[in-house]
Amino acid sequence: MKIAIFFMALVCSLAGFSQTKKDTTSSIKLDAVVVSSQRFAKSKRKITQQVESISKKEIESGNFQTSADVLANSGTLAVQKSQQGGGSPNIRGFEASRVLLVIDGIRMNNLIYRAGHLQNSVSVDKNMLQSIDVLFGPSSTIYGSDALGGAIFFQTRDPKLLYETEDKKFTGNFITNYSTSNQGVLGHVDLNFASDKWASLTSFSYNDYGDLKMGKRKNGSNDFFGERPFYVQTTNGVDEVVASEDRYLQKYSGYKQYDVLQKIIYEQNYNTTHSLNLQYSTSTDVPRYDRLTDLNSNGKLKYATWYYGPQKRLLSAYKLSRKQLFLNSDLNLTASYQNIEESRINRNFGNPNQSARTENVSVFAINSDFKTKIGKADFIYGADVYYDDLNSVGVKKNIITNEESITDSRYPDGKNNTFRAEGFVSFSNDFSRTASFNASARAGYTSLNSEIVTNFMNLPYTTVSQENFIYSGAVGIVHNASKNSKIAFNLASGFRVPNIDDLSKIFDSSAGTLIVPNKDLKPEKSVTADLSITLWQGKHFQLENVFYYTRLYDAIVTGPFSLNGQNSMNYEGQNSVLYANQNQGKGEITGISSTFKSYLTKSLLLYGTFNFTHGRIQHDGLTEPLDHIAPYYGKTGFKYESGLMNLDLYMLYSGKKKLSEYSPSGEDNLKYAPENGTPSWETYHLKGTLFLSEQFTFFSGIENILDTQYRTFSSGINASGRNLFFGVKYEF
Repeated sequence: MKIAIFFMALVCSLAGFSQTKKDTTSSIKLDAVVVSSQRFAKSKRKITQQVESISKKEIESGNFQTSADVLANSGTLAVQKSQQGGGSPNIRGFEASRVLLVIDGIRMNNLIYRAGHLQNSVSVDKNMLQSIDVLFGPSSTIYGSDALGGAIFFQTRDPKLLYETEDKKFTGNFITNYSTSNQGVLGHVDLNFASDKWASLTSFSYNDYGDLKMGKRKNGSNDFFGERPFYVQTTNGVDEVVASEDRYLQKYSGYKQYDVLQKIIYEQNYNTTHSLNLQYSTSTDVPRYDRLTDLNSNGKLKYATWYYGPQKRLLSAYKLSRKQLFLNSDLNLTASYQNIEESRINRNFGNPNQSARTENVSVFAINSDFKTKIGKADFIYGADVYYDDLNSVGVKKNIITNEESITDSRYPDGKNNTFRAEGFVSFSNDFSRTASFNASARAGYTSLNSEIVTNFMNLPYTTVSQENFIYSGAVGIVHNASKNSKIAFNLASGFRVPNIDDLSKIFDSSAGTLIVPNKDLKPEKSVTADLSITLWQGKHFQLENVFYYTRLYDAIVTGPFSLNGQNSMNYEGQNSVLYANQNQGKGEITGISSTFKSYLTKSLLLYGTFNFTHGRIQHDGLTEPLDHIAPYYGKTGFKYESGLMNLDLYMLYSGKKKLSEYSPSGEDNLKYAPENGTPSWETYHLKGTLFLSEQFTFFSGIENILDTQYRTFSSGINASGRNLFFGVKYEF
């Protein structure tokens, strides 16, 4: 890390120097930033919660392959990967079902979002994103359950009416690029049709990701790690272990993805707008790379196959926007339907029986938001209603005889559903010309029902049901003492209601470990206090430091369990120790997040981020590391922008995760890390954008310039090695 320390020292010295600059032609336009993730747009200066925004311009110029990669390269949060077709965001030590994903104002989290690691963010087409807002800290008063660590708000582009397209009826984009580290190919096209009152936006994206090649260069003094010396090949039903021709190529990590979007907008009059939003994403089979590297007790490859079936996500939504409705309120009313299909297919080496477990989820929702004025204060109120339904099946197939039979499903094979009805209010007002406050609250009712029809495991019960009354609140104060400073304090509670995955899942999380249902779970809750201090010098320098402390109550943790007096059972031919999700004790998380931006010249921006999190949980008289706590990490770089080109030279870095800091729950995936834990690493990247004309833009760059071999914390696949990419965008 010596290079990283030197680089950070250089950055700090330059940041200090930059404070004497007086050039006014370049600017950090904080006042102009509005954040749509607050259900209604709001100036960032008046938001007490920490928010980081990634613009369409940043997404395009970075030439990232997936939406998860956009987040991973932001330097503001960590992302875990179990396979190339994945990406599980981690915010302030919370991950998966404790982080809320929202697309166009609609929750993506559903009743089977798990607590371990999730790949659902990759189903969002990054080519159609207008922006990404990351909300740090509890956001339950805004969007309800699951937002303990924060929320990620994906905003896709909207159709443009004729007055927005300079009277052009048809406009659009064509994008293509190629990446060398996985032979990746992207093809994207979108078309906007505009008239005075109607507009339509149609988009299609195709991504072909080949097997990913890791770095070849040793990471400092650390041993080489994660290489692929052997893999399993099946011919006519016979499995054999084959030696890899290229040990740096992560065999069976490639896949393909297809994304379609259709939006229609109708501006009935000045006060009323109707919109239709249709999205569909699907893929080929996505190999679960980490499981394909698992070894059995004899030190041989355990699985012949382990992959996710096509990941399918369908969204259809109708939105009504109406200004100055009753009580002079502006209204946003959204009715939506989502359908998600996931499947897991695995087969042990030498065993002809292949298990396939498929989940089909339907989500129906109505969301209503109202905004009005009470004097000079903003008052927002509304209600959310969600109904989730799950069908889970398990099938075992002999790959030689093609005979099929029923096997245990991942979730109960009967009726599974959840219902949520919640209301919320938010009030914000100014104390004075420089100070303001906001207060918000949410309360509601939730229910869960799960039915086991085929009791393969001889559980002592066949139904699981719960009812919960939930609530949360937040209060914040912000003081803009001058145009050059902002101090904000926020105190917020959050909650996560147990879902079907928490209560009813049956899952072999690792060899010899089996997770079984626990019908007695309670919601987990959190309270977070954070203090942010932001400094500017004119419009050319910004430094923000956020200090936070979170207290976690009734934390859901995976621990040893027993059923019918037994603490182990035979599962798929192996004696497995029983574990279950349980409310175990209290947890606490402390941390700091820092960002800075400084224009050294009119066109040269120096920027950086630093994040540190520390987490512990207390239960049964013990204090242990909390899971999902990434080591310190961040990003530092220089960005040059002119009318002809943009250049971005940056470093991503991460600290070491010692063995003693891994959670004993297993969620940190210690078995996929080197023997001494996850080593520190830093990588260097150079990306450029050349504007050839008003229509043509050329993208090119090199990622992981030094070809460093490394793996991000908790991941089961090595990161990309040196990658050259080339791309072209044509606007018409």
